[in-house]
Parts: sequence; structure tokens; C-alpha cells
Amino acid sequence: MDFSQIPLFAAMKRKVAWLTQRQEVLSQNVSNADTPGYRASDLTPFDFKSILRREPMQVNMTVTADNQLGGRRRRLRDFTEEQERKPYETAPAGNAVILEEQMMKVSDSQVKHRLATELYKKQLALFRIAISK
Repeated sequence: MDFSQIPLFAAMKRKVAWLTQRQEVLSQNVSNADTPGYRASDLTPFDFKSILRREPMQVNMTVTADNQLGGRRRRLRDFTEEQERKPYETAPAGNAVILEEQMMKVSDSQVKHRLATELYKKQLALFRIAISK
């Protein structure tokens, strides 16, 4: 059974992908905390409604024979980034990264990632119960 065909699993997979990419963006912000002129960026908020309205997510497939169909390739970055236009705290060198704020966002992403993976595991456990009886 392909779990990506089930909308709940597809949505959770998409949320985990968003959180993973957000962690990457936030880590870039933290690593550039001393770079002159650097502005912190973040991903646009994850919206379940817009995800559910889109077409189902395609899986990258490897073609090993001529009679097989290849899947649609996905970009590495599926989510758009946005920069804070008017930061309320800017260093004299023009850097607008606030480490405390970035660490709070990292912690928030970590908690949401843990929640999404736990929900995914619980759904799989429900399927195991249903299949075993």
C-alpha cells in the first residue's frame, strides 16, 4: 500500500519537508549572524488548506528500464523564502539577525517536527492494528 495516496500522510510528509527546509534556512541565519549586511529570512508559513488544494505530490522515481515511466522531478526547495523587510533591531554593520529570535524559531520547528513524526507513527500503528485483526 502506498501511504502517499492517503491525504493525511501526504500532508504530514509535506509538513515535515517544510520543517526540514525551515531548519536549513534558520541555520543559515544563525551562521551568518556576524556577516555585515545580512538579513534574516524565513519560509512562508505552512498552510494545510493550500497544500490540500494542490495536486498530489509526485514522487521522484528511478527509471531502470525503457518500458518504465519516470516521475516528475521536484526541486530541492519547494517552499518560498521571505526576508523581513523592516527588522526592529539592526547592528551598525547592517546585520539584522537576532540570535535569540532565531533560536526560538529553531526550537519551535523542532517541537513541530516531533509532533508531526509522532502523529505519523500513531497513524501507522492504527493501520497495523487494523491489518492485524
